Amino acid sequence: MNMEKRKPSKRKLKVEMQQQEIEVRIRNFNEVPFGYSEEQAIEEAKRCLQCKKPKCVEGCPVDVDIPAFIKLIEDGKFDKAAKKIKEKNSLPAICGRVCPQEDQCEKVCILGRKKEFEPVAIGRLERFAADWEAEHGTVKVPNTPPPTGKKVAVVGSGPAGLTCAFDLVKMGHQITLFESLHKAGGVLVYGIPEFRLPKKIVQREVDYIRSLGVNLRVNSLIGKLYTIDELKGKYDAIFLGTGAGLPMFLGIPGENYNGVYSANEFLTRSNLMKAYLFPEWDTPIKRGKKVAVVGGGNVAMDSARTALRLGADEVYLVYRRSEKEMPARIEEIERAKEEGIKFMILSNPVEVIGENGWVKALKCIKMELGEPDESGRRRPIPIPGSEFMFDIDLFIVAIGTRPNPLISQTTPALKTTKWGTIVVQEDVPKTSLDGVYAGGDIVTGAATVILAMGAGKEAAKAIDEYLKKK
Repeated sequence: MNMEKRKPSKRKLKVEMQQQEIEVRIRNFNEVPFGYSEEQAIEEAKRCLQCKKPKCVEGCPVDVDIPAFIKLIEDGKFDKAAKKIKEKNSLPAICGRVCPQEDQCEKVCILGRKKEFEPVAIGRLERFAADWEAEHGTVKVPNTPPPTGKKVAVVGSGPAGLTCAFDLVKMGHQITLFESLHKAGGVLVYGIPEFRLPKKIVQREVDYIRSLGVNLRVNSLIGKLYTIDELKGKYDAIFLGTGAGLPMFLGIPGENYNGVYSANEFLTRSNLMKAYLFPEWDTPIKRGKKVAVVGGGNVAMDSARTALRLGADEVYLVYRRSEKEMPARIEEIERAKEEGIKFMILSNPVEVIGENGWVKALKCIKMELGEPDESGRRRPIPIPGSEFMFDIDLFIVAIGTRPNPLISQTTPALKTTKWGTIVVQEDVPKTSLDGVYAGGDIVTGAATVILAMGAGKEAAKAIDEYLKKK
């Protein structure tokens, strides 16, 4: 098509994705949105302006050529669109589902700057291309360059580790990917519910990366099976992408009662241990009828919506700031509301009340917002004398995570911060140890999937340069 003569669609709003009816989806764990049809994807792709200087690429942490793959979708070349994405992104079906495009590529879309226009639905189109490729069996393993003879250990198979392994193996290096659990995927499999990210999608992406030649070793806890020093004796370089999987608690009285879960444990039991498949899988998990979740991020939304699907009659989301300050994605907040999650904003738990060793009620205090703190959000301040209580039988704490200290404890020379994150150089993601690199949540603290992937990509580039000089 002649680009100068091309006329983009005048459609102002994104093509909507069909999804499960609310009354149906709250009683199952099936994925909520169905994705685009071929016709819908082409219609949405026509909205792209095909800018000469696309801002959307600048907003993508992994530098996907967004206008190019969208143009291929517009032309009906769906398999080529998927391959174009995979030139830079190893996990397109995952990113299309869970990445916050509204704060990245779509946020800077030129079309979205026009009055009354929504940005192009880049995430939905990415998901469509990846799913179409898989469903039509057109996935092809690209040729890799001749082996370099260099061996790299990638520790952690979450988004950072998978991306680093993907890029390095395409550079000709021999990659061994270590995963402590029995399934690869890290937070993608233990933390994100089936209704947001089906496990088969993660497995599909992992299988693709393995098909490139990556050697995956599950049930391999680094720090126990091997120390970092022992790995250094076996490999030419190491990447640490172990994430931030250690839960944080409030430190209030009563948190040790039965019926109090960290979001990590609750979601791991539901997702990785398959409690969502009851009675086929009889995983031990508390199924509360009146549930309170504290937190305002995506993990809190996931926990609340999971509790609802596990049989809760009432689910309360307790958050100390206003809804405006919630860090969760807007669409996740909207879906939680649609499903009947009760938002208890400007409230903060101060005590868990128990009876006979089990949770019985939650005591909270009302909050008001003061001046902005270091996060840029207005600081919540307790209102004296505003305490109140309500009955619950399950309490889920979803206020954040920090890195597991196992690797740092078994590697004294590895420099870390007071929060347990690994210190890396400003210019390259190199740690205090020669040949050892790190990226993702283990460096930044808990963040998004796509930012972890960007860190894995950056580390792969640095490792490749290091190996060439070695």
